[in-house]
Amino acid sequence: MLAASVGLLAFLALAGYALDRAFIDVAGEGQRERLRNYVYAYAGDIEFLRGGEIYPSESPPDDRFLRPGSGLYAEVVLPNDRWNSRSASGQELPEATMLGAREERFDGPLPMVRSDGTPGEVYRYGIGLVWSPEGRPDSEFAYTIYVMEDAGIVPRQVRVFRAALWVNLGIAGVILLLLQALIVRWSLWPLRRVEHELVRVQRGQADRMGMQHPRELQPLTESINALIESEREHLARQRNTMSDLAHSLKTPLAVLRSRLDAGTGEAELREEVEAQLQRMTDLVTYQLARAASSGHQLFSAAIEIEPHAEQIVRGLEKIYAAKGAVCEFEIDPAARFHGEPGDLQELLGNLLENAFKWANSRVLLTVKEGERAPNRRPGLTLVVEDDGPGIPADRVTTVLQRGVRGDERVQGHGIGLSIVQDIVHSYRGELQVGRSDELGGACFCVRLPPGF
Repeated sequence: MLAASVGLLAFLALAGYALDRAFIDVAGEGQRERLRNYVYAYAGDIEFLRGGEIYPSESPPDDRFLRPGSGLYAEVVLPNDRWNSRSASGQELPEATMLGAREERFDGPLPMVRSDGTPGEVYRYGIGLVWSPEGRPDSEFAYTIYVMEDAGIVPRQVRVFRAALWVNLGIAGVILLLLQALIVRWSLWPLRRVEHELVRVQRGQADRMGMQHPRELQPLTESINALIESEREHLARQRNTMSDLAHSLKTPLAVLRSRLDAGTGEAELREEVEAQLQRMTDLVTYQLARAASSGHQLFSAAIEIEPHAEQIVRGLEKIYAAKGAVCEFEIDPAARFHGEPGDLQELLGNLLENAFKWANSRVLLTVKEGERAPNRRPGLTLVVEDDGPGIPADRVTTVLQRGVRGDERVQGHGIGLSIVQDIVHSYRGELQVGRSDELGGACFCVRLPPGF
C-alpha cells in the first residue's frame, strides 16, 4: 500500500507539472495569436482621409480598447504622427518604431508606466503596412499597427489554473488512494483466507487447505496440501517402521532370555545365539530397506535416469555373468525422475534385480515421459521386461506381498517387489504386472503421475 501510494502521488505530481507547463505554453501562444488577430482586425477597420489622417473604427475588436487602463492597448504609427486607443490614455507605452511592409513582430515583456505611475510590462504584436490612396504609387505611405496587452494577464490565468489544477488533482488523489486501498484489500483477501486456513491447520483445527480458491492460488494450495499429506505419510511410515522393528525383535530377544533362564549348555546356547542374531540381522536389514524408501518428496530436483540405471546394470551383469544375461536400454533423454535419488535406486535396483534373477538372457528397460498436466512437471513411465517364465495372472497379488517369493527355491527375502510397490504408492503412482509382448517374460510397468 505504501509503495503503491507513493507511486500514485508521484504520478499525480508529474502529471500536474506536465499540465502546468503545457498550460503556460498554450497560454503564451494563445496571447500571441490573440494579439495578432486584434492587429488584423484593426488593419481591416482603419481608414484614412484624403489628407492622410487616420480614421479609426468606432467599434474596436474588444471593448477593453475603449476603457482607459484596461490592460489592452492599440497604437498606430504613421510617418509624421501616431494614434492611440482610448485605453492608452495616461499610459506611457514602450517606444514604437516603424516596421517594414508586411513585417510582423512579437515582443515582450516590454516595460511601461501606468497612469498611476506604477511600472508594468506588456507584450506587443505589430505589423507593417502600406496605404496607397486611390492606387497612386506616388502617394502611398507606410504605417505600423501595434496591439499591446498587460504581461500580468497570462500569469494571473496561470495562477487561477494552478489553483484549480492542484485542488482537483488533490481530490482525485484522495479518491484514487481510497479506491486503491479497497482494490488491494479486495485482491489480497484470498491470501488472507489462505493464511487463516494455514493457521487452522497448524492449530489442528483442520486437516488440509480448502479447495475453493481463485485460479491463481490453486497451485499454491494444492502444493501445500500435498506437502501436508506427504509429511503425514512420512511420519506415519516412520512410526510404523519403528513399531514393526520393535515387534519383530521382541520374539528373538524373548527366545534368548528363555534360553539363558533355562541354563542351556554353552554349545547349545552359542548355536541358539548365532541363529537368533542372524534372524535379528535379517529383520533389521528388512526394516532398513523399508525405511530407505523415504517416499515422495516435494520440490525435488529432476534426476537423470540413465546414469543410475547403468550403474545398477553393471553390477547385476557381473553377478549373473554365468547365465550371460544382458540389459538393453530404451530411455527417452527428456525423461526425468522427480524425487529422492535413494528412491530411484531402490526402484530400479529391485525391478532390475528381479528381472535378471528370472531372465534367460535378455532384460529390457524402457523409460519415457508420462502424461502431462498444465503448470505441472511431466509424469514418468518406467517398464522392465525379461524373457523368463513370467508370472501367472493369479500369482501377481501374492508375489507383491511382503515376504513372499515367487519360487521358494530361489534365494531372496521376498521384500524387493513390495518395496517397489511402497515407493510407487508413496509417489501416488501405480504398478502393473503382466506379460511382456516383446520378450515373453514378466513385465513390470511403473507409472508416476504429473507432479507439482
